Amino acid sequence: MNAEIRYSIIIPVYNEEAVINQTYRRLKQVMDSTRETYELIFVNDGSSDHTTAMIKGLRGQDDAVKLMTFSRNFGHQVAITAGMDYASGAAVVVIDADLQDPPEVILDMIAKWKEGFDVVYAKRTKRKGETFFKKQTARLFYRILSASTDLDIPTDTGDFRLLDRRVCEELKRLPEKNRYVRGLVSWVGFRQTAVEYERDERVAGETKYPLKKMIKLSLDGLTSFSYKPLKLANYAGVVLITFGFTYLLALLLLKLFSPAVIAGWNLVMAMQLLLTGFVLTMMGVIGEYIGRIYDEARDRPLYIVSECQGMMKKERNVKRVV
Repeated sequence: MNAEIRYSIIIPVYNEEAVINQTYRRLKQVMDSTRETYELIFVNDGSSDHTTAMIKGLRGQDDAVKLMTFSRNFGHQVAITAGMDYASGAAVVVIDADLQDPPEVILDMIAKWKEGFDVVYAKRTKRKGETFFKKQTARLFYRILSASTDLDIPTDTGDFRLLDRRVCEELKRLPEKNRYVRGLVSWVGFRQTAVEYERDERVAGETKYPLKKMIKLSLDGLTSFSYKPLKLANYAGVVLITFGFTYLLALLLLKLFSPAVIAGWNLVMAMQLLLTGFVLTMMGVIGEYIGRIYDEARDRPLYIVSECQGMMKKERNVKRVV
């Protein structure tokens, strides 16, 4: 660790040419106000626009700017992980490049860190510029995740947070491939607190988290920290057996004590569709867990760095069991 650097700011970027200069200016203004040393680590997650060239231009005029470029797009959570692997500051801050998370909040995080907290996460009180659908689905996901796991994962928070060096070192020891970083931060523990803020609208460009990626992130969060989806089959099985037994008992009583003719083929078909749909759904849930086991068993690198500027290439500091 380079003791001279006080703060490492990790900024994952993917096709952010529309905002990169403004993001740099605001981050620089905030970090210069601390009068302490810092580095701005831009993790280029396989951008295909002019993002890479623009960051190289910024590096040419500011040595605090550092660039790591992936060989392809590996995903936002992996980009955050890579930034942590390369960060050398006593405190590490993760922030997206779209400026929805105001860089000025970093100063509040630093204040809490200096009070002795190891993790300071930013808790949203308002989400400006987001659709009703996205707000409600995000709210639903956080509640489902909270109810599905015994781990205390703060609701209404993203990856915008400050981590003490020792927390960062512990995260580097966690090797799983399908990563849900905010859950991992909760899992490692240490002394944690929140600062509240209002999330702004995206300054320019398009969101890099469409519905498909949001679903993938949600599945990573649920399958990484909860086994309850697997237990759903047990609960549903008991309910269906109870319902089936009650239904058969009702049919028997009608047959014995009622002259009515029971036309049951349509009911049988409905029950068959219900049971088949349930079985296929549970097979899909099990498949999600098996797929993640397969990812871990292959043990491929989490990411591949094609270029570094201002940093030396290095491998992840992961303890492997052979």
